[in-house]
Amino acid sequence: MLEKAFNEVYDKFKLNFYRNIFTGFEKREATLTAIETFCTEVIYALDRPTINEVGKFLRISQPNITYKVNNLVKKGYVKKVQSEEDKREYFLELTDKFYKYNNIRNEYMDIVLRRAKNRFTKEEVDQLERMLYIISDELMPEVTEGVEKIKTT
Repeated sequence: MLEKAFNEVYDKFKLNFYRNIFTGFEKREATLTAIETFCTEVIYALDRPTINEVGKFLRISQPNITYKVNNLVKKGYVKKVQSEEDKREYFLELTDKFYKYNNIRNEYMDIVLRRAKNRFTKEEVDQLERMLYIISDELMPEVTEGVEKIKTT
């Protein structure tokens, strides 16, 4: 059953990420909360958004997202970069500290993809890639359109 298989893969990626986040949890300074982790992932996906764009995408108030972003800045995961065109506007950029944290997730994804490339034929891998792009581009309009709408307004 497709639903069961998809859920198993999705859950295993999440569980591996969570397990790795908690590994060495006590030793890390300024560890991100779950909500902060989600916020950094949204900032990453939106690619240099403004605070307003992140708030619109998450559908939360300006004061609430500003508070969350300011905490991420204090912890060193995000920096605000002033716009050259409009000095009142700031873009959110992720720092090296975030990318080190984010590598925890990417390392496992790289392992699984390498295993898939070894297990399947090139044609099967190409077909999987095409299917994933169709899912991302065509079958997830709520997210795709939400990101595009924010970037064009």
